[in-house]
Amino acid sequence: MIEGVTPFPPEFARHYRQRGYWDDRPLRDVFHEMFTRYADRLAIVDGDQRISYAQLDERSTRLACHLLDFGIRPRDRMVVQLPNTAMFAYLYFALQKIGAIPVLALPSHRFREIRQFVSISDAVATATPFAHRDFSYVDMVQRVAEESDQLRVKLVQGGDGELPAGFVTIEQLLDRAPVTTPDALHEIEIDPDDPALFLLSGGTTGIPKLIPRSHNDYAYNSRLAVSVCDVRPDDVLLLVLPIEHNLPLGCPGMQGFLLSGATVVLSTSVAPHDVFESVARNRVTHIHLVPSLLISWLNDPSIGEYDLSSLRVLQSGGQRLQPETRELAEKLLPAATVQENFGMAEGLIMFVRLDDDDAARKETCGRPVCPDDEVRLVDDDGNDVAPGEVGELCVRGPYTLRGYFRAPEHNARAFTPDGFYRSGDLLRLHPSGNYVVAGRKKDLINRGGEKISAEEVENLILAHPSVMNVGCVPLPDPDLGERMCACVVLREDSTLSLGELVEFLLEFEIAKHKLPERLEVFTELPLSPIGKVSKKDLIAQLRVTS
Repeated sequence: MIEGVTPFPPEFARHYRQRGYWDDRPLRDVFHEMFTRYADRLAIVDGDQRISYAQLDERSTRLACHLLDFGIRPRDRMVVQLPNTAMFAYLYFALQKIGAIPVLALPSHRFREIRQFVSISDAVATATPFAHRDFSYVDMVQRVAEESDQLRVKLVQGGDGELPAGFVTIEQLLDRAPVTTPDALHEIEIDPDDPALFLLSGGTTGIPKLIPRSHNDYAYNSRLAVSVCDVRPDDVLLLVLPIEHNLPLGCPGMQGFLLSGATVVLSTSVAPHDVFESVARNRVTHIHLVPSLLISWLNDPSIGEYDLSSLRVLQSGGQRLQPETRELAEKLLPAATVQENFGMAEGLIMFVRLDDDDAARKETCGRPVCPDDEVRLVDDDGNDVAPGEVGELCVRGPYTLRGYFRAPEHNARAFTPDGFYRSGDLLRLHPSGNYVVAGRKKDLINRGGEKISAEEVENLILAHPSVMNVGCVPLPDPDLGERMCACVVLREDSTLSLGELVEFLLEFEIAKHKLPERLEVFTELPLSPIGKVSKKDLIAQLRVTS
């Protein structure tokens, strides 16, 4: 076991194996079976590229051999920050073939976050785009490498400029033969209890933490999601959400659809025209989305200009979907059902079942998918609340983590002594047996499904010379669900505008979705009895002044 990974207790691991949840095969072997079984079927569509299962297998094998040539070995970590393209699929499966572990960062992450991910994981490699608009990922990785002696392999996707020494494009590797032959891959032993990948937490106390997902639990995760999402071998999934997220990768996501012999269409555009055109051209049956995207698509006048009759399941997660949005979607897309889900990169996933009654579909986020998902709703003292009352969701099960990677102090707070993960989400039990999201205890702002740590941004704002105190809070937004408002107390004789604050925060090189979108200046901030900023009272004051 890798140092810093918290294993499942032996008695639980034994039980999960006895119940057939874990089959003790690394993802490499699971997908080798699929690549062989469905060799001639269409696996990936990326623009004009149509890639069969056999081609996906061959190209990921070639890339895996190149990684071995570079000295990357089982259990080594690579920070992967690629967009939704076939290159991501090639690299993801290449890493699985050699037992190396991707740390899945978002394309929007910048120097501050990537440096931290490399440091925590001891990553030996990165994979990034060459550039996007005016941002150079190459320059960013060079700066990270200057602080990280172990970072020795730097892969880049795309780019027409000259690369610095030490960088190589993924396209170049796919175009040339590796030294290592595919036979070497068969000699690699991979422990299915090892992490297959690291996902990122919502990050309530700063930069997101790393979530180890084992080969055993993540294969089961995708099989479970497939079982309740009506996935058939001829189905087509359109992925527009960043594939490094848990939902588009494994719930059921790319993994689940490829396990089913189905097709995955990868796209980097969420523009209504592009989405509608892709649905019509590829006969898409499933889409993973967040409510803000669905709202924008439904309100686009061109929705009636395309044949969208192939759509069968619109899977919505990340934030609560308003019932009227679901009703409008099913009116404009009568062949489709909107299926809400509630999940977390840490593990537990809940789905509204496609045959649930209308009340459950309209009011709830679903229920767990595994009989051994142990769910408790507890009060502030850790006592179970009565059915129908609101409590904090605590959970443990065969695909829910037992500890964040190399975060012992945080783990002591985030887990109960008997191994339940304290999610920070507030839920209540619905009469149907499903659950309803009632809020959260975590200090997070949910901007279009992206979770932002208020504490991380507050700590940066406090470094501004004009700011004496700050509280960052969510404000309702009809499109994104929530936007961040920075509430500040300024030092005497100081001034500050939103533009000046944003410019200051950009110097810390954080992801742009973390930037405040509103600034309010207070003479003092409301405090709780223990002297902390009272976010509840602060939000109430903002509502009065809005």
